Amino acid sequence: MERKEKIKLSTRNKFILAGLITTTALVIGSGIWAISEVQNKMDTLYQNYAQTISKTLSIDSGAFEENKSEIIKERLGGLLKVAKDILYIEYRNENNELVYAAKSEKKFKNTDAKIVVSAPVYSKDNDIIGSVSIAMNGLGIKDVAKTTQNTLFMVFLLTWLTFMAVLIVNAILTGRELELLHDAVNRISTGQFGLKLETPDSGSEIKKLTNAFNDMSNILYQYDEQNFERIALERNKLEAVLMSIINGVIVCDNDDKVVLLNNAAQKLLGVDGEELINTKLQEYTDSNDLKCFREKIEEYKDTPIDVSRIQPLEFELELNSRTVKAMISPMFSSTRDYLGYIIVLIDITREAEVNKLKNVFISNVSHELRTPVTVLRSYMDTLCTEGEALDEETKKEFLQTVNTEVQRLHSMVNDILDFSRLESPNIKLQKDLYDIVPIIERVISSMKVLADEKGMKINFTSADNLPQIPIHAESIERAIKNLISNAIKYSPEGKDIEISVKMSESPDFVEIDVKDHGIGIAQKDLDKIFERFYRVENKVHSVKGTGIGLHLVKTTIETHHHGQIYVQSKEGEGSTFAVLLPLKQEDDGLV
Repeated sequence: MERKEKIKLSTRNKFILAGLITTTALVIGSGIWAISEVQNKMDTLYQNYAQTISKTLSIDSGAFEENKSEIIKERLGGLLKVAKDILYIEYRNENNELVYAAKSEKKFKNTDAKIVVSAPVYSKDNDIIGSVSIAMNGLGIKDVAKTTQNTLFMVFLLTWLTFMAVLIVNAILTGRELELLHDAVNRISTGQFGLKLETPDSGSEIKKLTNAFNDMSNILYQYDEQNFERIALERNKLEAVLMSIINGVIVCDNDDKVVLLNNAAQKLLGVDGEELINTKLQEYTDSNDLKCFREKIEEYKDTPIDVSRIQPLEFELELNSRTVKAMISPMFSSTRDYLGYIIVLIDITREAEVNKLKNVFISNVSHELRTPVTVLRSYMDTLCTEGEALDEETKKEFLQTVNTEVQRLHSMVNDILDFSRLESPNIKLQKDLYDIVPIIERVISSMKVLADEKGMKINFTSADNLPQIPIHAESIERAIKNLISNAIKYSPEGKDIEISVKMSESPDFVEIDVKDHGIGIAQKDLDKIFERFYRVENKVHSVKGTGIGLHLVKTTIETHHHGQIYVQSKEGEGSTFAVLLPLKQEDDGLV
């Protein structure tokens, strides 16, 4: 048994079929509704017409008078001849007894009466003396209704046929235009670029499609005629990628001429891109008038290509006061032809500064640790070997020196340990509510000996009724101690130090101020003094330290307590460090 193949309709044919069915349904529905409305209106009018006749006949009460029977008979006979729709007319008395009847000459059955209406008959004294009834066959209204229905049917039929004709013609024309377009696309697919379609009488949508096809054909023709446009497009893509790279990229051809450099390279070189294009990079000079690339490019050119391909030449150079790491690599075509070289520039100024600061820090720490260790070793060796020969005063002095150096060594070790601990990204300090005044007083008491040695006083004032604040007491105590210690170190002898604690202008913070009358800080150093390993270069550079104290203070206050620290200073007039500690902490945790 053969399997019948299913007929598949295209989307276009489905659309036409759906439109045909919808239109047919609308036309049939509209016709039925219109005919029904007309029929209802005609029935109403016919009913009114019969009612009018019955009321007219009811006005004359002579039918109930014997002397007028012949007149009534003649009048009704004439009415029946004129009004062919009337089947019969009957007069009945008030007892519903037939008084007079007039019938149409045509034979009929009672079932032929379509409409029967009655009206009361009144006497001259306005009393009901009977009724008149009229039966009508409705032939006239049937003729009118049939004519109306035929007319409406023809109108709707012609409308439907016209719409169908327009739809079919439009589908045929559109199909022909699409067929032409389909044929043109097939020709384009075989490589016949530049083909142009002419459709002057087409609709707007087909015309737009045709214009788009003509534009595509023209573009394909131009692309086929000028294949280098593809190369230009790829070059543009490459340039876009290079321009967006954060590191500097310089592309030089086989003659050492710059053919491309991205925005990052222009910024590092301090030039506009057009200034270097088609110039030799060896001749470039930086802000110090140095030809910083010449030597390394010559070294690269003296290196065999096979070696450079495997191991690019790497070097560092100072470029416009910035430290830059550079790499030179050869550039080849797809056929392995040598085209030139690429130089990648990476700005490592920040990393170089950090490394330099680390080296300085290590050097400072080594030096600072060596001093107390040397002193301790010397004094302890003397006490051990010559202790019996020393008097009690000398021994006491030696032990005091040993104690001072041990405290100094302990302080430096604590700074280093705190630096390692507080810099850890996962560390959280547990905080409890404390009264800050006793903590500050305890720090001042511990620093009194150091202040007395320089003949200075530490004046402390505090506001009344300060609230308790959530802090890690040990780290805050160490931070305040660091600030007071710096104030003593960097102040001349006899200059007092003022410390105060109060509510800040912002009601959410308690403010601690440490003010000295020392040498002050230069404006250029104010933004850097809180950086790790940074030490101010001035006439008191000989003051001992590791360069991490203020950084630890900033980390403690801002990172771990979400507070603020800032400094106001002027050279020769002293400095004021202000610490703001919040009254609330949202991320209290355990160490």
